[in-house]
Amino acid sequence: MGHVMRYKTANRSPEIEHDYQRTSTLGYDPEGLLGCIRCLEHGAPHPLIRWHYHEDYELHLIVESSGKVFVGDYIGGFEPGHLVLTGPRLPHNWISTHLPAQGVEVRDVVLQFSDQPIRQASQWIPELREVLSLLDRARHGIEFIGCSEEARQYLARIRHSSGMLRFAAFLELFSVLAHHTDYRLLSNLALQSYEDDATLQSFNKIMDYITEQYTQDITLTEVAKRMNMTESRFSRYFRRVTGNTFTDFVNRLRVNRACQLLMDTDQYISTICYDVGFNNVANFNRRFLELKGTTPRDYRRQGQERFS
Repeated sequence: MGHVMRYKTANRSPEIEHDYQRTSTLGYDPEGLLGCIRCLEHGAPHPLIRWHYHEDYELHLIVESSGKVFVGDYIGGFEPGHLVLTGPRLPHNWISTHLPAQGVEVRDVVLQFSDQPIRQASQWIPELREVLSLLDRARHGIEFIGCSEEARQYLARIRHSSGMLRFAAFLELFSVLAHHTDYRLLSNLALQSYEDDATLQSFNKIMDYITEQYTQDITLTEVAKRMNMTESRFSRYFRRVTGNTFTDFVNRLRVNRACQLLMDTDQYISTICYDVGFNNVANFNRRFLELKGTTPRDYRRQGQERFS
């Protein structure tokens, strides 16, 4: 099932979420509530559960159900207590794979806020600057480990307050997150770095093909030809948009797919190596260690402990 989800997510361009779509009927704050912080709660199934992006940061807490999470090019598992901060224009989605027949009333507790007010205010309020590095990391998506209950209490305070009290609780929460050291970055690709929607659409064409073919012997020459570019021009373009060389990016996709198989199956590591597109186990182990900081065997063990 996980592989099918990956294929569908990779081949459908993310929807953009606009302000006018954020109504109280979908679980957002009551209309007319002013401020730079927006709160949201919703259950599952729900129309907001889809592959999408928006211009805001989003702190997302799962309070019920488990399933698969997609953030940029990251694929992983989630369960109650899963806490993630995504940056502007970073596509994301949480898909519950096990739901009761009647669904769940509240699956997600969400906080959204814009970048510009925080950065502008930090020029005049030096204390705000300690959160800027956190916001920069959020362009990859950040999963916080071990602080979900504390975050949930803050989120409840924020949702049920307004004005200065709401903003004060927001600052307290993000002070906690900015100083929390047990976290991991999720997506290798900072998709929100796109300059405009046209660039996003252009890059999606490349991504669609790569994400279909990365387990095969895909080459830079082949992909550049499909984009009607010379190899050198495509290589520069790809590096500018993704921050990675083509080879490094393909290796990252393969390793991410391997992570999913390590968590979801009991296949031999050597079998996973070849299934995701590597041609020898030694190279697979080396690339995996470079990107994840651990061996495939240890990653599987850690995943079983975390998502058991």
